[in-house]
Amino acid sequence: MANIKSQIKRNRQNERRRLRNKSVRSEVRTRTKRALESVGTEEELDALRLAVKRIDKAASHGVIHKNQAANRKSRLMRRIAALRAGTD
Repeated sequence: MANIKSQIKRNRQNERRRLRNKSVRSEVRTRTKRALESVGTEEELDALRLAVKRIDKAASHGVIHKNQAANRKSRLMRRIAALRAGTD
């Protein structure tokens, strides 16, 4: 346990940020999963748009790196294209 006042405050800040980042990462995973599940339905476009929006938002808030966001979006698009090709 820290004895220094600034470190005690830093620990509190880190804990709050950790919990916030955890919920944001969970939201990104959920939206990605829903986008993949909605392939071939009428809400496919909306689900994909929401997933990309959440990924971009996480990157802009510093939860994930901007290159990681680009990689996730690219991988999501490739998976959806593959699923779409498989259903045709």
